Amino acid sequence: MRFNSQVRTLAVAAAAAAALALPAMAQQKQPADSTVIRQFYDNALTSYDSYNNLRYLTKNIGGRLSGSPQAAAAVEWSRQVMDTMGLDRVYLQEVMVPHWVRGDKEVGQIFAKERGAVDVPVCALGGSVGTGKQGLSAEVVEVHSFEELEKLGKKHVKGKIVFFNRPFDNRLVYTMQAYSGAVDQRGGGPVAAAKLGAVGVIVRSMANELQDVPHTGGTRYKDDVTKIPAAAISTNGAELLSSMLKNDPKLKFHLRMTCETLPDVKSYNVIGEIKGSEKPEEIIVVGGHLDSWDLAEGAHDDGTGIVQSMEVLRLIKKLGIKPKRTIRAVMFMNEENGLRGGTKYAEFAKQNKEKHVAAIESDAGGFTPRGFGVEGTPAQLAKVAVWKPLLAPYGLNDFEEGHGGSDIGPLKGQGDITLIGYLPDSQRYFDYHHTPIDTFENVNRREMQLGAAAMASLVYLILEHGL
Repeated sequence: MRFNSQVRTLAVAAAAAAALALPAMAQQKQPADSTVIRQFYDNALTSYDSYNNLRYLTKNIGGRLSGSPQAAAAVEWSRQVMDTMGLDRVYLQEVMVPHWVRGDKEVGQIFAKERGAVDVPVCALGGSVGTGKQGLSAEVVEVHSFEELEKLGKKHVKGKIVFFNRPFDNRLVYTMQAYSGAVDQRGGGPVAAAKLGAVGVIVRSMANELQDVPHTGGTRYKDDVTKIPAAAISTNGAELLSSMLKNDPKLKFHLRMTCETLPDVKSYNVIGEIKGSEKPEEIIVVGGHLDSWDLAEGAHDDGTGIVQSMEVLRLIKKLGIKPKRTIRAVMFMNEENGLRGGTKYAEFAKQNKEKHVAAIESDAGGFTPRGFGVEGTPAQLAKVAVWKPLLAPYGLNDFEEGHGGSDIGPLKGQGDITLIGYLPDSQRYFDYHHTPIDTFENVNRREMQLGAAAMASLVYLILEHGL
């Protein structure tokens, strides 16, 4: 999962002003809309279909890194599930994806005079090169910013492992903002360090809390810069390494990783569709990403988003709704380490001259719903926020300007599309994000189903009234 911008709460006055502009038809429809929304919630909260789907995806298939056999199994599984739903069309959209493999379990050890060898939890960052089977040992230089790294210069960096140790800013209420303020170390750290002659990089895990589990995630190389091994260290490990460096600045760190990148592999986006009865050419997309990192089951990231998106279609079919506009659920492939599924979907949409009205992405975990973030113009935000009175009784109070989603992002600029990100409560998300503990057991069924009902409700309103 990625986040590219900070969110900003919509002023109440703006929403009130927008409500005055609500079409008369929509205002007349509000009692009926309220009834439909209530039915969505009643059905979702008493159903176990989506929860059982998540159980199968996580327990029977597991981690689904792009290019892996598990990712291929997830494609076929999601196609089969949607085939049983009585949709108008279920189909695959071919996309070539990267195939990076982690290899053996990584080794991280601190060698200091007063303590000898100390094991610390590490994991390779996605896309990293390996160290070779013998591993890599070098002195460590700790930095907290790219500016600090540049000031050190080649004299103090060359031949060393750079340790990026900037923590989350826990003063920020929205943890996504804290993530955005730290994740550049993971994405750009290896290139910045390699330019100054570093031989490796260790990055503090992207997490709010002190934990013993490392958090993986993608990193980026440049063709004209030497590729050096890059690993994440758990937050507790980062605290320990930092304190030991203060006592022994000459300590060494041993890192062993056997990861490698193999040739690209053919994969697919999986799409289920219900055709609109009145304006079938107007398309609303709801989706999440089918791939996940390989360390665990990918339950919150993004198994919940996948099953919630399919649940939207199930709820529409269950209630016998004949949508006026076309609704698609898209299971995007390769969000985590390439975004090729989202890019390919947008390419096909442009090639086929499709008219997308809105796209809603669920990729922030299966926690209690708070609202929606809208990536678009103030007018687009106001159009979505006008439905707040219908949704607020279900705890949906946050209608914000913010990031719609990584997979739907490539659709931006294709007509007057509104990009919307589903916003659950974010306080626990980074406990599990990209870790071995992102498992089915850490997903609460009611929270997840509340989210599915929230998404279905907003989708229904757009299907009925447009944007």
